[in-house]
Amino acid sequence: MTKTMMVALAGVAALGFAAPAAAQDMTDDAPFSGVYVGGSFGYDVQPNDNGESIAFDRNLDGVFGDTISTATVANAFSPGFCNGRATSNTAPAVGGRGCRSDKDGIGYSARVGADYQRGNIVVGVVGEFGKNEISDSVSAFSTTPAFYTMTRDLKWEASARGRLGYAANTTLFYGTFGVGYANIDNSFTTGNTANTFTTNGGSKEWGIVGGGGIEQKLGRNFSVGLEYQYHQYQDNDYRVRAAGGPTGGPFTRGNASGTDFRRSFDDFRWHSLRATAAFRF
Repeated sequence: MTKTMMVALAGVAALGFAAPAAAQDMTDDAPFSGVYVGGSFGYDVQPNDNGESIAFDRNLDGVFGDTISTATVANAFSPGFCNGRATSNTAPAVGGRGCRSDKDGIGYSARVGADYQRGNIVVGVVGEFGKNEISDSVSAFSTTPAFYTMTRDLKWEASARGRLGYAANTTLFYGTFGVGYANIDNSFTTGNTANTFTTNGGSKEWGIVGGGGIEQKLGRNFSVGLEYQYHQYQDNDYRVRAAGGPTGGPFTRGNASGTDFRRSFDDFRWHSLRATAAFRF
């Protein structure tokens, strides 16, 4: 059983036990109105970025898609790419040990919000701050042989979202959507020891966060739930510059200052499935 399934089953079990407890103390006509604080805990997974590669700008004109060549090889990166973290200098397709898949992991957050209920309709706003353990890599392999890996990690994420739902007694079904702001840490590793590499660090990006869930009241002030969210950020500013090193090399054939690298996919995306809990004032 995967961790994602375990989180989902735990959430369903919590909701199953919730209904009898909720019936004990639910006399309000608007049980979901009010301010609340809470949090979430669960598992985050990324889509498989099939076809991602590293693009090159060999003459530093700002246009990527150039081919890197040497004096004897027309395409120095002919061994290819993998959408993950390289585990050796040699590409898997030509006998390398492999390419480690992107890392998924737990995610957690704290949140504060306010809802207003009129009849069965609930509208509200929620602000959230949290992080997760996912990382997203892409690797290139040269004929040297050597690997070149670019990686994204999320340091933290904040979001502000609207909420719209339908309350069936003490059970709320809702959708949520809004803006996110993320601190994304970009990094670079390589097996190439002949050249020099410089980078421009991490980035803070605006994005979108949306999804939906179910929330069940447990008495007058406490509720639990299960929530899905989709996160997407455009992260296309990170660059790696490869210089020639002491003896020159393929990275200076187009421009003496070197060659710039960037990821071919701009978006950093992931899915969250989390159990939630909230205390309402």
